[in-house]
Amino acid sequence: MNDSGIEGRGEMSESDIARGQIDKLRPLPRISIQAFFETEGLLRTIERCGEDRRMAKVNLRVNKGGLPAAINMFASHPTPNLIILESDGDRATLLGELEQLAEVCDASTKVVIVGHQNDVGLYRELIRNGISEYIVAPVSLADLIGVITAIFVDPEAEPLGRTIAFVGAKGGVGSSTMAHNCAFAISNLFSEEVILADLDMPFGTANINFDQDPPQGMSEAVYSPERLDDVFLDRLLAKCSERLSMLAAPSMLDRTYDFDPSAFMPMVEVVQRSAPVAVLDVPHIWTDWARNLLSSVDQVVITAVPDLANLRNTKNMLDVLKKMRPNDQLPHLVLNQVGLPKRPEITPADFCDPLGIEPIAILPFEAALFGSAANSGRMISEIDAKSATAETISQIAHVVTGRAEAKKRKKSGLPDLMSLLGRKKAAR
Repeated sequence: MNDSGIEGRGEMSESDIARGQIDKLRPLPRISIQAFFETEGLLRTIERCGEDRRMAKVNLRVNKGGLPAAINMFASHPTPNLIILESDGDRATLLGELEQLAEVCDASTKVVIVGHQNDVGLYRELIRNGISEYIVAPVSLADLIGVITAIFVDPEAEPLGRTIAFVGAKGGVGSSTMAHNCAFAISNLFSEEVILADLDMPFGTANINFDQDPPQGMSEAVYSPERLDDVFLDRLLAKCSERLSMLAAPSMLDRTYDFDPSAFMPMVEVVQRSAPVAVLDVPHIWTDWARNLLSSVDQVVITAVPDLANLRNTKNMLDVLKKMRPNDQLPHLVLNQVGLPKRPEITPADFCDPLGIEPIAILPFEAALFGSAANSGRMISEIDAKSATAETISQIAHVVTGRAEAKKRKKSGLPDLMSLLGRKKAAR
């Protein structure tokens, strides 16, 4: 155990294991799925699947009833790319109904059966008859998404890189500094190629922090999505170190930067194919594209300073992200600038208890160290590799890449600061 409260991975719960299995799955392509359920258990699982970010491009429709309902529907409607069917019938009934379905089903349509018989002979017979998969109920979220992925995602496809989005609970909390230093640390510690993408188009600081002045970068990637591929991306990247490349923001005010909700997604998809890790420096704004981006990445890191406005904003962001990412682990929290002289602040324990999460790191206010790094265009580990802050940033890099986890802090009897927020709001 170290001062930042980070340790190696220990035992994991069943939900942690399931979430880890889902995290390894690739996003599904743009396909259509019709699901027919007979039990409430399968209905709930399918509804959870529909909320998962890996299913964002999938057109999913859920229908009550099993095989008879599907036969009746597709007698007069075109079939989708995939049909998921629940059946509790015996072998003869199931095979007979599948013969009727085949008469109204397109040959290219895939079929997955969720059955209630753990029968190897039945499974083999169904596979011989062209069924893509047979799953025995009860079916978990990981099971169902895993089966769909196995059918529609090429097993020979290159693995996608991990996307980590850093965002501040408030402006000026040091989120960009954390993003840049963590990207640098990941590339050095694990000898992995990392792409840092600065998404703060008018005010981005990645080019300054790395002492770079690239002629091209994020602007070309966003405004020319039809040209964006691995070759074009390589031309836009600026080299920051041996294994770290950067998509720099233009940091100019010659235009306004209003984007469609999916404007940054083509860039993210190409970056995922180009490097094992992508660190996204997301500005402190709340727009359609920012929401869409934060809902689709693999990991979110919120940076906050210990005051009441940051507590409120962090709470609001956590609540929204939990709803947008119901099957993913919670965002990580980094408490920054702790111990600023003469500033009244909330203790880390009081800050975190109302949120229900633990910080993965607590960084003290060190004006000289951070100021020296910023003014020289260098990272903290380059200025003072033996400092406690450099070590903490290294440990954050381990956590966000899944190589370590934060240890839970013991609970204590602390005041409810969220009620204080409520009282302040009511007093206005």
